[in-house]
Amino acid sequence: MTAFSPPCRYIAIEGNIGAGKTTLATRLAEIFNARLVLEGFAENTFLPLFYKDQERYAFPLELSFLADRYKQLSEELMPADLFRQTVVSDYIFIKSKLFARTTLGSDEYLLFQKLFDIINPQLPQPDLLIYLSAPVPVLQERIHKRGRSYEQQIEDAYLLRVQHTYESWLRTTDCKVLYIDSTRFNPLEEKEMARLLHFLESTPLVQQQFFE
Repeated sequence: MTAFSPPCRYIAIEGNIGAGKTTLATRLAEIFNARLVLEGFAENTFLPLFYKDQERYAFPLELSFLADRYKQLSEELMPADLFRQTVVSDYIFIKSKLFARTTLGSDEYLLFQKLFDIINPQLPQPDLLIYLSAPVPVLQERIHKRGRSYEQQIEDAYLLRVQHTYESWLRTTDCKVLYIDSTRFNPLEEKEMARLLHFLESTPLVQQQFFE
């Protein structure tokens, strides 16, 4: 593939469960010779328990993700490092708040929000957020295909709540957001990636834009 220059120093990929975040982040990091930051969700012992009993395990799950994400990003996104090498991540820190809003009761969420608001300003925000969208049936198909046992119990209603929470936040964020319909874009296809890279190279970053 032709060499492409990264459009900015810090790119984050977001989207619902099964949207294809890690695949796209990995491809962009390879092409841009960037530092890849992947969420270590597999190490979270609360995650399988949460999918079995969401009411009981939602709060410890969200707190553990908050701590793990902050630790990882505070180490990976030191300001000096951002000027030496492009960083591509398959999540953004506010993901913790969005999922907490989806899973927690009102009292627990208020406490969680206080903790989040204390530490969030300490982390840099992405120069570009790429949001991958897909309808719930497609997400379920991908979830089943990748075969993580604890994810096979995820209900459509949960995915819909997550999707609506993201969409509400995206309407208010100050991040520069590029929306991609992941049902019409495959990052493993060279022609598709080249088309996206040409778009990123030739199009100025603006507040909200769509990749068609």
